[in-house]
Amino acid sequence: MDRLTNTVRPYAWGSTTAIPRLLGVEPTGEPQAELWMGAHPGAPSRLDRADGPLSLADAIAADPDGQLGAGAVRRFGPSLPFLLKVLAAGSPLSLQVHPDRAQAAAGHAAEDARGIPADAPDRTYRDTNHKPELICALTPFDGLCGFREPAATADLLDGLGVDSLKPYADLLRARPSSDALREVLTAVLTADRDEVAESARQAAEGAARLGADDPDGPYAAYADIARHYPGDPGVIAAMLLNHVRLQPGQALYLAAGVPHAYLKGLGVEIMANSDNVLRCGLTPKHIDVPELLRIVRFEATDPGVISPTDGPADGADHTYGVPIDEFRLSRHLLTEGEAPRALPQGTPQILLCTDGHADLRAADGAALTLAPGQSAWAPATDRVEISGAGTLFRATVAA
Repeated sequence: MDRLTNTVRPYAWGSTTAIPRLLGVEPTGEPQAELWMGAHPGAPSRLDRADGPLSLADAIAADPDGQLGAGAVRRFGPSLPFLLKVLAAGSPLSLQVHPDRAQAAAGHAAEDARGIPADAPDRTYRDTNHKPELICALTPFDGLCGFREPAATADLLDGLGVDSLKPYADLLRARPSSDALREVLTAVLTADRDEVAESARQAAEGAARLGADDPDGPYAAYADIARHYPGDPGVIAAMLLNHVRLQPGQALYLAAGVPHAYLKGLGVEIMANSDNVLRCGLTPKHIDVPELLRIVRFEATDPGVISPTDGPADGADHTYGVPIDEFRLSRHLLTEGEAPRALPQGTPQILLCTDGHADLRAADGAALTLAPGQSAWAPATDRVEISGAGTLFRATVAA
């Protein structure tokens, strides 16, 4: 069991205050978007040991079975299959979608065959893995997830009073759901840039006017997106999606093919270890429209807010069910004076404190206390007991 030293990624959309507030440190004035915990090659965590720091990726490579467990190695290979983050959105992230595993493998091979360098800005598939995600809110958290029912979106567009959006609304009412969503998104992303920028500007004005009466509603969310990305086609594309506000403890699961964007708030995010992202808008980065349209699932869906369920096998207070095996996330609400809880052995785990304090004790007597924002690595061979007064997230793989 080791305390982790983690990297903060300073992406431009990050909040300048949320992660410093969690960590109890002074803000630097620069955006601090994501605190990474795991063995991703982009910023592997470091184990805090007496003889100096050691990359978690190097520790796993030296002893995969001992660190990950033989079962996890058989299923996922000799590397940690998930990445845990604290994500702090101060402004909207790009509108995006992720491929499934077969699409990622085929896309990666095709780009290799075309000779596109691995680090090229127009490279879409940087690895062969899928990238399902789960975001659990620590504060009220706004996002977009999945397509809204087309008729409801047509009503929303009509409410803006923008003449150039009327053909989209008519199409959403006239065509079968999946066809209508595909045709409208295609039209938005391939339209003349100046024309769509003017439509986005007028839509932003309408959304700001309507959102003033409902600051927590979708019009206000779209107006805020437009303030950050004026004239971007993604402003109109975003209006096709469900707006959702998570309350602390609630979560969203983002499956392959589901368009989504995080807008604002602080949360704990866990994902399969992949960098495969296809962007739909709200970004200056490369957008591969034909490939995007091939990957997106054009179906209207409920955003599927996950309220935590009680009584999981690991003794946690709450667990978040997902249909994949690369990660599991659970939440322990620790109470002072409560008997220590024993965590299951046999799988790798990262333990993250987000409130109060969490006391960890291993079978060999090693002990750590985690403050908010601090985390620890417990290999599959360790038996760990937890106690304290606060909130502790446990990230692991399916047993």
